[in-house]
Amino acid sequence: MRVAMYYNNKDVRLEDVPIPQIGPGEVLVKVLASGICGSDVMEWYRIKKAPLVLGHEITGEIAKLGEGVHNYKIGDRVFVSHHVPCNTCRYCLGGNHTACETLHKTNYDPGGFAEYIRVPPVNVERGLFVLPDEVSFEDGTFIEPLACVVRGQRLTGIQPGHSVLVMGSGIAGLLHVALAGVLGAGPVIATDINEYRLEAAQQFGADSVIYADEDVLSRLRQTNENRNADFVIVCTGAFSAFVQALRCVDRGGTVLFFAPTDPGADLPVPVNDFWRKSIKLMPSYGASPLDITMAIQLIRAGKVLVHQMITHRLSLGKTDLGFRLVAEAKESIKVIIEPHR
Repeated sequence: MRVAMYYNNKDVRLEDVPIPQIGPGEVLVKVLASGICGSDVMEWYRIKKAPLVLGHEITGEIAKLGEGVHNYKIGDRVFVSHHVPCNTCRYCLGGNHTACETLHKTNYDPGGFAEYIRVPPVNVERGLFVLPDEVSFEDGTFIEPLACVVRGQRLTGIQPGHSVLVMGSGIAGLLHVALAGVLGAGPVIATDINEYRLEAAQQFGADSVIYADEDVLSRLRQTNENRNADFVIVCTGAFSAFVQALRCVDRGGTVLFFAPTDPGADLPVPVNDFWRKSIKLMPSYGASPLDITMAIQLIRAGKVLVHQMITHRLSLGKTDLGFRLVAEAKESIKVIIEPHR
């Protein structure tokens, strides 16, 4: 079968490898759509394991069933979660599924930018979801990123009437903008350095937008009744955004670090000031099974208009172009690879 082998962001090659052989409890899935995530082009992180096949936002059809798999059938339309928790450790039982050791060790083989993937038994048991008829293969590639957004906003406790500042209007930022609107938050304000993405933020529900190279705090207060934001969500790895976020959060508010910055970067936090103002800082990584289920239903019901976020549909042979588009972060939002196109 063909795969897109990652060497670095500017070197993604079409190569041939054997179709994975499945064993008992496993499933072979024919990949029909696979989204490129911003984390796929996080080169400082990915290049350490190169060469490898990336891709973790996949949908497809079950092509083969291993011995003992009875809950699915050949031809089922599915979304496959690459990382799955054990659901039994102290972290899972405490609601911290993304801290589970099993979640960090699990994955499918070889990766979503391939014609077929082998789904191990633990993923079949805990990470295989049949797509509702209303959800297309393309739209299903948003299940994983939207689930991560659902988790972040669920943990922060965003409610109707809360003001939300989303820093960075790539796909993660746009999903946060859209979901905050669904939850009744407002005003929802988005920032970015790119005019194309700011226009997209307005299209998907931002009440106002701010160029990130402006005085963000001043512009925020002008649009939010002279107040800082109740919630600030950082969706960019730019260190300047992390610093801005600390300045833009209101008393009693929360800063959600949804994206990592470069390794080794230390953020100076005014601890005493935040202590007096009851400001909370929190990260969010990944998603739990509950969040995945919620994301599927949001897409199914048309509450989050993910289909309109797709800007590029590329064949497997053009995955290198897709990586360049996502890494450049100019005039693309969601880039989807269709391995059998």
